[in-house]
Amino acid sequence: MYYNPFFYYMDSTYLLVLIGAILSIWASARVKATYSKYSHVRCASGMTGAEAAEKILRMSGIYDVGIEQVSGDLTDHYDSRRKMIRLSDRVYGSASVAAIGVAAHECGHAIQDQKDYLPLRVRTTLVPAANIGSRLGIPIILLGLIFSAFSGLITIGIWVFAISVLFQIVTLPVEFNASRRALAVLESGGILGTGELDNAGRVLRAAALTYVAAAAASILQLLRLILLFGGGRRRD
Repeated sequence: MYYNPFFYYMDSTYLLVLIGAILSIWASARVKATYSKYSHVRCASGMTGAEAAEKILRMSGIYDVGIEQVSGDLTDHYDSRRKMIRLSDRVYGSASVAAIGVAAHECGHAIQDQKDYLPLRVRTTLVPAANIGSRLGIPIILLGLIFSAFSGLITIGIWVFAISVLFQIVTLPVEFNASRRALAVLESGGILGTGELDNAGRVLRAAALTYVAAAAASILQLLRLILLFGGGRRRD
């Protein structure tokens, strides 16, 4: 008997997807609550996120990376192609411990770029393929289910989706390393005191959980695809 495409959404392995979704929701709630808590704790130095980022870059000998403000909530990121650190509204002009921690984390990515950190290079290389995998992997599998003459599409779809999973896995060491670099430079530069460093570390660890949850959800989804379709084989 051939797979019914609608069965993909209704089978018992959907529990894996639910587990992944619960992990993601929990991690997102955790980071928002932690950031909110420490966004009300003003750092003793009075530096804003943008000022802290500027100081960290100069301390690290980085002069070709700019800093700009972007809209959104916790939309902070480092753009390695344009050599730009983008800080969200709540981080750019805030003098809170949370804002400084997040700004320092993005500087950690700039330092990785400067040092030619291998996992960052690999992740950057994977971005185009990962975007394709996350958007087209499952649609390709569904096409393979609908058009039985092209059952090989199922296997292709699984491999395409696996690229996005690989991206999520490679992201983990990149993010953890950026946070370690951030805390180290905040301490060596005297930007935050000991107690403030502990609080900034709590914010960054909570943020790291979102990446762990995203990777876990992607792995569980890939496992589900393999269990369902076995590389493109069909059940009798």
